[in-house]
Amino acid sequence: MMSPVWFMRMKRWAQNPPSPGRVKFVFAIILVAAIIFGLEYAGYWPEWLTATRIGRGF
Repeated sequence: MMSPVWFMRMKRWAQNPPSPGRVKFVFAIILVAAIIFGLEYAGYWPEWLTATRIGRGF
């Protein structure tokens, strides 16, 4: 269920939409993230760019 806060945010966005430059910027970031995900999912992501977890040392 949506809270009234989200309806107020939607109202503000409808009254003052973001600039076309900002929309393009957000879509560019989403596109880069999707490309990185696709490369990693397909197995083309280099191993040296993969983060490894380090234990706590206990």
